Amino acid sequence: MKGIDAPLSVDEAGLLSGCEYIPSPNCDDRPAGAIELLVIHNISLPPGEFGGDAVQRLFTNMLDPAAHPYYGEIAGLRVSAHFFVRRDGHIVQFVPCLQRAWHAGESCWQGALRCNDFSLGIELEGTDEVPYTDVQYDALDRLTRALRAAYPIRGIAGHSDIAPLRKTDPGASFDWTRYLAGLC
Repeated sequence: MKGIDAPLSVDEAGLLSGCEYIPSPNCDDRPAGAIELLVIHNISLPPGEFGGDAVQRLFTNMLDPAAHPYYGEIAGLRVSAHFFVRRDGHIVQFVPCLQRAWHAGESCWQGALRCNDFSLGIELEGTDEVPYTDVQYDALDRLTRALRAAYPIRGIAGHSDIAPLRKTDPGASFDWTRYLAGLC
């Protein structure tokens, strides 16, 4: 595992240095155009529980539906994100930035539909109600800086901002003021 303070940069293939890479099959070619939006999500599996490898298993289509009652409800779901930031600040990349991850679903940002086409998805290990950790904010700050250095990012939104009738994440527990102030 790379140190959580290691410098981050994005290479020409869209892979982030200084983090673990576990390829997800849940991605495809990104249409032509700029990567200009970061979408912040949250996830925990089972819901409200942290740690373990369930998110990794979900994003790689290896989640055992019999391992937990909730997993049966999401069996067959094919989703991914570009990045997952664990509670301890460890960053895992599942999809190269130059490919389209399947994180936003039906969505709209500033009048543009299909946000997966022009965004990068960042999942924070958490819930709408539980505060995120200091090291998660630090890792998210470092990740955001590396992505902004590599791509013409024009905006940052929560999943709830681009799909307000369907999604609530990253939730009231996410401190937008703290996050955005750290990027100045």
